[in-house]
Amino acid sequence: MDNYNWTKNFRELFEDGMDAYRAGNRAAEGMFNEAHRELLNEIGATPQEIFDFVEDSFHGGDPSFETTLLVTAVRRDYFLVIQDGKRSKHVIDMDSLPDREAQLGGIEWLPRIIAKARAKFHGEMPPELMYGCGGDRAFLREHGIHPADFLREVWAAGEDDKRILNYVKKYAAQVPADLPPVACQILPGGRVKC
Repeated sequence: MDNYNWTKNFRELFEDGMDAYRAGNRAAEGMFNEAHRELLNEIGATPQEIFDFVEDSFHGGDPSFETTLLVTAVRRDYFLVIQDGKRSKHVIDMDSLPDREAQLGGIEWLPRIIAKARAKFHGEMPPELMYGCGGDRAFLREHGIHPADFLREVWAAGEDDKRILNYVKKYAAQVPADLPPVACQILPGGRVKC
């Protein structure tokens, strides 16, 4: 693997994915060529994960390439440093995720996004689940936290959910009152409106 140029190569992969999506390719498996799949394998990512970012970016500009890169870099770091370049054989069960309405410290969505973040950096996401989906982005924006920063905090916290709760409360208190509206909102009951 070309560790020095991985970000440059990843940008090319992302841009090629955007071009493929623009040309009508709506499936993860056909979006990326062999060199792309090799890069994704080397950094612990899957075609589906990056396809999800490409698709959302195409339809609304969010997440940006930079956000996609930063989130992917967290996964890459965990994969190379902690997992020694070996993928987990476990994939989480969608039914094991906390409900959207589940709360931690009175904050809806937080237990769910914590579970998704752990699955993301462990490389245990099922194909139908996306860390950084519209609901996640709305939650994180509302609390003034970048998706990659949240992912790193969950990694650093280990199983200490109270530490994550305190982190979210700290940043939520700093969100400016005039924050521009986000494309998606979390409604009462955990429903997402985009």
